[in-house]
Amino acid sequence: MFIDTHCHLDADEFGDTQDDIVRTALHAGVQRIVVPSVSRANFDTVRELCQRFPACSPAYGIHPMYTDDALPHDLAALRDLLQQKRPVAIGEIGLDFFIDHFDRARQEYFFAEQLKLAKEFDLPVLLHIRRAQDVILKHLRQHRVVGGIAHAFNGSRQQADEFIKLGLKLGFGGAMTYSRATKLRELAATLPLESIVLETDAPDIPPDFLERGQSNKPEYIACIAQTLADLRGMSIEEIARITTENVSSALPELPVTH
Repeated sequence: MFIDTHCHLDADEFGDTQDDIVRTALHAGVQRIVVPSVSRANFDTVRELCQRFPACSPAYGIHPMYTDDALPHDLAALRDLLQQKRPVAIGEIGLDFFIDHFDRARQEYFFAEQLKLAKEFDLPVLLHIRRAQDVILKHLRQHRVVGGIAHAFNGSRQQADEFIKLGLKLGFGGAMTYSRATKLRELAATLPLESIVLETDAPDIPPDFLERGQSNKPEYIACIAQTLADLRGMSIEEIARITTENVSSALPELPVTH
């Protein structure tokens, strides 16, 4: 059985097909799907989807690419939501320095404030990181959270080791399936296996076996797991067992069957 630690089930690309998506994922051996929010505007949608589908669990947070429109009272709304019903993590939060026009200072403000909430509520985090590995690490050292996942990890081996030292797992997904992603595949093959969890980031980061324009889905996590198994010379059964144990360590409040 597999766990998709990152799926935007509420994405517009999925329309109203969530019933089919979840049903097909369960049939493909996915036992849990973690659904992160990206802004205050979709807190309720994520919560409702996770209430509707028992296999889905929510994470709440303000994504760095949505911070330009975020307001300080959105953080108060997030705190209220955390007090009502604990999610499995705070996320998707982080920093995105890939797109130049986003306000970096504003991103860092919302990231730091959400790390403070994670520490206050003793919750792990789901981290979005693009061209901001070292700045993310700086904030994590200042605000020591209980752990979590560096989603769609694409940093160096040295940076990977630093995240692991801080108690985080590293998320690997569709990008790992591309043969040209040599550095990422080397990391997947050589990092301590206990530091790796699986994800799709559906509908984004489609694996290489999908045709251009097709959306990623949680059902493809087994194929992603097979790539990891091939890279490490292991059975897919062992990959499923160990990565599931890793998720339990990273997200201890996620209901998981071993």
